[in-house]
Order: sequence, then structure tokens, then C-alpha cells
Amino acid sequence: NMMAHIRYATQGNLALENVHPFQRELWGIQWCFAHNGDVPSFSGNPENFPVLKLGKATKEKASYFPVGDTDSEAVFCAILNALKAEFSELPTLPVLYETLQRLCCQIVQGQETSILNFLLGCGPYTLFAYSWPGARPGSCVWNGLWYTVREPPFSSARLVDVDYSIDFSKLTTSSDQVAVIATKPLTADEEWTEVERGQLLMFDYGRAYTKACDCEIVEMEGRGLSSKVFRKDGT
Repeated sequence: NMMAHIRYATQGNLALENVHPFQRELWGIQWCFAHNGDVPSFSGNPENFPVLKLGKATKEKASYFPVGDTDSEAVFCAILNALKAEFSELPTLPVLYETLQRLCCQIVQGQETSILNFLLGCGPYTLFAYSWPGARPGSCVWNGLWYTVREPPFSSARLVDVDYSIDFSKLTTSSDQVAVIATKPLTADEEWTEVERGQLLMFDYGRAYTKACDCEIVEMEGRGLSSKVFRKDGT
């Protein structure tokens, strides 16, 4: 997985600690997080963040706290605290999917002005994408998530905002498959799919999975969560 983020600072100072993607370790696995949007309930004084009370997390057992002052990092820490509180063993991908979907619903519940579009990477294979789109007050820019899947036979793609095209058939092999996720479509001659409001997707090896039960396929192929220090659920 590769994750990049160009930040337009609407929350927090212009400082290194506020640069996305954020990274933390959980269960001996590296987790990365990048967010586009605004989550007012996670802004302001860290003492007031729901970072300590998402899911089953409690203030007394919280392990993750924001280093910077963005709502994005606060949301990331809240998710990790909730996952840590939820599981004593590594969850399977279907169980992790269902848990993340529930946590996302809790974050945006009753927050109609929230904009929550994020990428969450966990380990070398798995990437989750969630979208709760919207436009900031006074802005006509729509903040959401789109994705496209590139697979054989590969062809050329032309960028939307620059007169430049790439012939992927010269850069790939017949076994390659790649998913690209962005705030808006980047190319004009590929089919892009907008992530639905409140939808959570899991990406693995360039494929998009839209339901918890579908994630079982990836689990059975041996690409579920893996850790040298944390036991797998059911093993």
C-alpha cells in the first residue's frame, strides 16, 4: 500500500506534527491514517475529544493520544483506542470490517456538518476507505472519495488537470491489479466510482470489498492481520 496526502489546513497549525498520514503501532502492526474533511466534535481542547470514549474505550485505559492539534489525528487515536479496547486477540478481517463500520457510524452520528473521508492502512496488505462526504460552509468544493481499479488489459490514462497521459500497458505485467483512491477522479478516460455516503470499503491486492462477508475471501487466502506479538483470534 502507498498513501499520500496534500494537506489544506482547516484544523490545526501548520506544523510537522499535523502532517498526514499519521502512524501508530497497534498489536505489533503499523497503522497509517489520512483524512480529508472536518469533524467538529474532535476539534478543540484535547481533554474534550471523544478520543477516549469511542466504542468500549475508557479514559483510564486509553493508550493513544494526539501529538498535534488536528481533528484528523484525534479521530485516528479514537479508532485505535476503541480497537484496543474491543479485542484481546487479533480479529479476522470480517470482524474488523464490522467493528470499523460501527465505529465510523458512532463518529458521525448526530454530526450532520461532519466530513469524514479517510484511508486507514493496517499492515502490508490491508487498506480501508470510508466516506462521509460534504462541503465546508461557504465552499462549493465537494469532499468525498472516488476509486478506480486498473487491471489487464491496461491502457493509457490522461490526467484531468494536466496535459499528461501515461500508458500503463508499458509499465505493468499481466498479473498486476491496482486500486487508486482519491478525493476526486484524477483521470478523464477511466471509470471512477464514488464511495457512497457511510460506506466502508476494504482494498486488498487492487480489489475492493464492500461487505464484511466478502472480506472472508482475503482472510482465507492468508492475507488477514498478522503479528509476531499478538495471537490470532480463534488460533
